[in-house]
Amino acid sequence: MRPFEYVRPAETEQAVAAVTADPRTSFLAGGTTQLDLMKDGVLEPDQLVDITRLPLKGIMHADSAVHVGALTTMEELAADPLLRERLPFVREALLLGASTQLRNMATIGGNLLQRARCRYFRDPTVAACNKRSPGSGCAAIHGIQRMHAILGTSDQCIALHASDVAVPFVALNVTVHIQGADGPRAVPLTQFYREPGTTPHIENVLNHGELITEVEIPLLPEGVRSHYLKVRDRVSYEFALTSAGVALHMDGDTIREARIGLGGVGTVPWRAWKAEDVLRGATASTENFRAAAEAALEGARTLPGTAFKVELAERTLVRTLETVAGASS
Repeated sequence: MRPFEYVRPAETEQAVAAVTADPRTSFLAGGTTQLDLMKDGVLEPDQLVDITRLPLKGIMHADSAVHVGALTTMEELAADPLLRERLPFVREALLLGASTQLRNMATIGGNLLQRARCRYFRDPTVAACNKRSPGSGCAAIHGIQRMHAILGTSDQCIALHASDVAVPFVALNVTVHIQGADGPRAVPLTQFYREPGTTPHIENVLNHGELITEVEIPLLPEGVRSHYLKVRDRVSYEFALTSAGVALHMDGDTIREARIGLGGVGTVPWRAWKAEDVLRGATASTENFRAAAEAALEGARTLPGTAFKVELAERTLVRTLETVAGASS
């Protein structure tokens, strides 16, 4: 790891100003991804601005939402009783997303900003990585692709967004509250991430120096059931091959409303809008669930190493829908 300066401001505005003023300065929170990338030489900031003592931690309940400070840890949010009662698929994603040790360090804001799990992005000896070095190429397209994306990809990048909790978050369309030098703003999570296109190095809508301060999670109506299913190579701590976060608002056997997020398949946390359209007003049946799954994976772009993910993702979604619909009947 190359040398860097370290500062710990007392106010949010000071932290934002410090990072905004220098393009080679970065925020530091839990550091569970950032420090690894710095040790590997992928990230080389000149200065780290430690935000861990800023007043950005805590959980507040409102009538229609849960407001979560960006520095709240994954473990703290998973332990929230209202989350257990009204948003079980968020809690399930948190608990499946990391080991206990990591959940006690990793923050909610940091989890949403975790970097790609692409082995080529994380190896600076690999020259071809458009995410690290724009215009250099994409080694993954001609390399080992098993842990890469099939939705939202481009000829420039197939790197996967690996967050678990972002899957139910995108299904709920949480609101991300941001503080920048020009003041605060709020962005729906479905508009927060950017697919790679021709600029894989630009992963979200944050400007340099902007800081996530809060995540606002809408509460599902009482009686709405939800579930998060994660399929992985081993039961112990591992990233998803495919995952699905589903919430269904049922009226008898009829689906009034469906919210679906997919993980393990997208360059961004994937909202399955087409699958939701298929299910809205439909009867809860395996046939309709399969139709929804096919719609969700429509347009998938596969390579030899990722071709298996289409069927696996469809089966993952069908199983999750069956679980939720069965629980609500």
